Amino acid sequence: MVEKKVKKTSIKKQNIIGFLLSVFIIILLNIIGSFVFTRIDLTSEKRYTLSDATKKLVKNLDDIVYFKIYLDGDFPAGFRRLKNETREMLNQFRAYSDNIEYEFINPSEGTDKKAIKNLYQQLIEKDLQPTNLQVKNDEGGTSQQIIFPGAIVTYKERELPLQLLNSQIGIAPEAVLNNSIQSLEYNIASVIKKLSVIEKPKIAFIEGQGELDKNETGSIATSLSEYYSVERFKINHKLKSLDKFKVIIIAKPDSVFDEKDKFIIDQYVMKGGKILWLIDPVFASMDSLQTANETMGISRLLNIEDMLFKYGVRLNYNLIQDLNAMPIPVKTGNLGTQAQLDYMPWYFFPLIMPTEKNAIVNNLNAIKFEFASSIDTLNNKDISTTVLLSTSKYSRTLKTPVLISLELMRKKPETTLFDKSGLPVAVLVEGKFPSLYKNRVPEEIAKDKEIDFRESSVATRMIVISDGDVIKNQLQTYNGVLYPLPLGYDKYTRETLGNKDFILNCVDYLCDETGLIDVRSRELKLRLLDKTKYTSNKLFWQITNTALPVFLILAFGIIQAIIRKRKYSKA
Repeated sequence: MVEKKVKKTSIKKQNIIGFLLSVFIIILLNIIGSFVFTRIDLTSEKRYTLSDATKKLVKNLDDIVYFKIYLDGDFPAGFRRLKNETREMLNQFRAYSDNIEYEFINPSEGTDKKAIKNLYQQLIEKDLQPTNLQVKNDEGGTSQQIIFPGAIVTYKERELPLQLLNSQIGIAPEAVLNNSIQSLEYNIASVIKKLSVIEKPKIAFIEGQGELDKNETGSIATSLSEYYSVERFKINHKLKSLDKFKVIIIAKPDSVFDEKDKFIIDQYVMKGGKILWLIDPVFASMDSLQTANETMGISRLLNIEDMLFKYGVRLNYNLIQDLNAMPIPVKTGNLGTQAQLDYMPWYFFPLIMPTEKNAIVNNLNAIKFEFASSIDTLNNKDISTTVLLSTSKYSRTLKTPVLISLELMRKKPETTLFDKSGLPVAVLVEGKFPSLYKNRVPEEIAKDKEIDFRESSVATRMIVISDGDVIKNQLQTYNGVLYPLPLGYDKYTRETLGNKDFILNCVDYLCDETGLIDVRSRELKLRLLDKTKYTSNKLFWQITNTALPVFLILAFGIIQAIIRKRKYSKA
């Protein structure tokens, strides 16, 4: 009896010691945790791990970044998932900074329809794009619901829109939502970076060779000015005049570059300057087709061909036709006194679907090209080339001079002729570039300290696009005044394509030195149910998901009871 009492006291003492030790360990871990922060991400794609560039960005914030997210309300499951993933991502940001705050708002909440309409208008004016949903109601019908899958982000009296849903033509809704979730970290970090930057990097649209004017680039210039200091600049033979610019944009020149300006551009590259080239190797215009059924596409020499060749790129003098093309309005007859218009694919306007897994084009919507040419890349051990955009597998090239006729749309295309696949139309070139003027300038110029001639570049980058119209917005006349429409918006089909996002990404990549844009290459696996299997075995899966857990719990309880009964009956 005494021995049993001693044993019982010993067990009680061990339990007390174990409890106190557990409390001590918990307190110790909390003390250590207050000084050392760490998180463990067990997902295969590390979806809950922020990049080093993002962590550094949010840790350096010295004021509150406030997110007003207009993604609250009664939504379909996909948008609820986007909302939850957005909240989770912002919580990850908050784990590294106390300066991240957010709230979710339902813009359709309330009974005052006028106030709701005014709020919609304010959000549209702030460049948040609405989405019109068809929602099934309890009676089996459908109703329209307008949502704004985006946010307004403020920091130190500055404000920028954040679009959370990345629209993509021809992509399943589930994939669009998944791609939008993939882009959350980059989109949130990018808007924080642009709000918190103290001095905007300078970029310039080069003028002097018949480039697109300020109206034709008005939309993209406005968008870029939110993040950069944008100028229009003529070189005019001024040495080192480009050195102040982080990036220069050469958009659809139509006349020859002289050697002095070429030399200045070349030396700008040698010192690490970045260039976005948008060049038309072939002159072709839809304006000529306004008064006639046909026109000619002819080669256009700009005197920069040798420079681009030296940098590892050759623009070909041809025009691409692609069966995956943008439709244009064509008069097919008259209905009374009114002209009857039909929309037909115009094979000279390729609709390029981004397929490359590159940060610049990842998850972008289709991009409209007009009279594009193919690009060849050249081997150079110091230069690496990456194809960003290429045509579909149903494309072909026509060598100049080429007849361009509207009759093409009235005939069924011979698909056997469209036998070329993946013709490059946009290329990223990176590395150390050789100067075009190496061994070509007199010794006195090469040694002149004011000129500071360099025959090879530091590591730098450029992007070459074989169509100047990619950056050109359409225009609309109002009260006799021309106004630029948003870049990528087509006033005929009323579709918004990915041109603006593509150009913004190009400039961001050329300017970015933090590695933040690499986050866009991140890929999250889309784990969806197989709808065919689910539909055919619906009852089985319903019973499995509801009855099996209950059965397992009951079985576990019965087994535990049997074990306990046997154990204590023996004792």
